[in-house]
Amino acid sequence: MGIDIVIGAGIGLFLFLWVIGYNVLPLAFLGVGAFLVWKLVIQRQVLTTSGRGVQISDTSVDFEDIGGQSAAKKELQEALDFLLYSERMKELGIRPLKGILLSGPPGTGKTLLAKAAARYTNSSFLAISGSEFVEMYAGVGAERVRKLFHRAKDLAHKQKKSSAIIFIDEIDILGAKRGSNVSHHEYDQTLNQLLVEMDGLGLEQEIQILVLAATNRADALDSALLRPGRFDRQVKVDLPDKEGRLAILNIHTRNKPLAEDVNLEKIAQETFSFSGAHLESVTNEAAVLALRDDAQEIEMKHFREAVEKVLLGEKLDRKPTVEELKRVAVHESGHAILAERVHPHSVSQISIRSRGNTLGYVRHYPKDDLYLYTQEMLEEQIMIALAGALAEEAVLGARSTGSAGDYEQALRLVEKMLASGMSELGVVDVSKLGTDQRQAVTRDILSKLEQRTQEIINEGKTILLQIVDLLKEEESISGEKLRLYLGTVA
Repeated sequence: MGIDIVIGAGIGLFLFLWVIGYNVLPLAFLGVGAFLVWKLVIQRQVLTTSGRGVQISDTSVDFEDIGGQSAAKKELQEALDFLLYSERMKELGIRPLKGILLSGPPGTGKTLLAKAAARYTNSSFLAISGSEFVEMYAGVGAERVRKLFHRAKDLAHKQKKSSAIIFIDEIDILGAKRGSNVSHHEYDQTLNQLLVEMDGLGLEQEIQILVLAATNRADALDSALLRPGRFDRQVKVDLPDKEGRLAILNIHTRNKPLAEDVNLEKIAQETFSFSGAHLESVTNEAAVLALRDDAQEIEMKHFREAVEKVLLGEKLDRKPTVEELKRVAVHESGHAILAERVHPHSVSQISIRSRGNTLGYVRHYPKDDLYLYTQEMLEEQIMIALAGALAEEAVLGARSTGSAGDYEQALRLVEKMLASGMSELGVVDVSKLGTDQRQAVTRDILSKLEQRTQEIINEGKTILLQIVDLLKEEESISGEKLRLYLGTVA
């Protein structure tokens, strides 16, 4: 109310002076300047005291509620024991941990682990994103860091707890290597303040504060953050393996009615490289599909379609022409038959339904999660990628642009072979190979594999045409039905 009176009086005085013939132009400039300065000061004060972006929660998440991260949970719990048994640590003269960095791909449960850590240690919990610290106003980020640590102590006092956990998500925004944002020194000032606050943490304080941070770009962080005495521990939160995916599926289906035909172990096997967030989405989408079908229970078919939707996207309304549909069926049949020849029982489903950016697809699943590949394995993957185009050529007489993605995949695999010393060149520095030399070796590898692939396609051409007709009729067939035609049913 007071500021409104001042502004109104100022406007009245301005009009009065203008009426009596006074030159009000200098006064107008002075008034506008004073208003902008006042606005800047008030805005900065609001930014540094509002607590915008900080989330405070009495989290109910426990470590038992997080599946697929047994190694990360164990490592994190061992680190948290420094906070949980701080008195014992003080007796032994052990320096407390000040920070723990959770690094890994998106959707793997880093935020959930931070919340579980707060419950495990009975600590107050404050969460904020790294982007909330950086503003256009100089000094705001550093001030916000100071207030965040003060707020953590005040919250712990209020909740009558002896410790507090500050969780900073996306810390790579705040903690990027100094100098990388040359046009914005605010980033560096904010990071410097965080380092100062972390250096001030110690056992002698009444309230113990632990900083947990999450990132999927640990390589981008400033080295000062990662040295001992700041983020003392780095916990890798990676994509779950098959057993981890099964544990996550069990957690997310506890409150869902499952039909007798649902095999969560098989779903876990088929969802290689899915994160915890992906798997939660799969269970949710399966429930939505069951609701659409007015089903009382979630069936295996709902889970299969949910996996496809999460992996590839929603079905498209656009229908390809009859000629396009046949070409897509030939293409996908080529991929599937070749995959079954080199990796028996590896095809989960073949479809010519349009989803996302694809007109058709073959979904594979490995018998085991593999992280190392031999030369033979890489060559077989290249052959599977080439099979679609070669099937088109064998049946329809020409290839199409639909093979562009397959060729990109094949070239990436050839590059991996070169880098791993699996070519005729032996162990070489790939970056120092001449373009002509690299192209010649790549062409030679692909030519030999194309020839082997073409032989397999020609041998199975009769069955391939049968699969094409079946796909045109049903749009989608399972791997089991494919194996019936191939005569390779286990």
